Amino acid sequence: MDELKLFSGTANPELTQRIAELLKVQVGDMTVTRFSDGEVHVQVNQSVRGYDVFVVQSCPAPVNENLMEL
Repeated sequence: MDELKLFSGTANPELTQRIAELLKVQVGDMTVTRFSDGEVHVQVNQSVRGYDVFVVQSCPAPVNENLMEL
C-alpha cells in the first residue's frame, strides 16, 4: 500500500481513521480552513505526486459545506 495516500474531510474523521487502520496506512496531513464569509480553503501538506489519492468525506448536514471541501 506504499502507493496510496488517504485523506479525511472534516465530516467523519473517525471513518477515515478506521479505513486507514484496515488498510495499514497513515491518514495524510491536510488542513481545512473555514472563513467567516463561508469560503473553505483546503491545503494538502505533503506531496502526493505518483500516489493514488483517496479523500474520504461523507455528506451529512451541512451538505454544501461538506461538498465544498472536496
